[in-house]
Amino acid sequence: MDKINQVFKSTNQVAKKRATKTKMKWREIESVRDKFQLEKDLRMYEDSLEHMLEEF
Repeated sequence: MDKINQVFKSTNQVAKKRATKTKMKWREIESVRDKFQLEKDLRMYEDSLEHMLEEF
């Protein structure tokens, strides 16, 4: 019985590590996505500011 319990514990640990890695990867993906969205938004404002400066 002890060997079976050890196998179950080790598989649970592996599953937890995979879940943690998956969560970390999704956080990284979301971070990159947010960064690109921010850059896109800033480019939109940059264009409008350049237009305003051309008028003066």
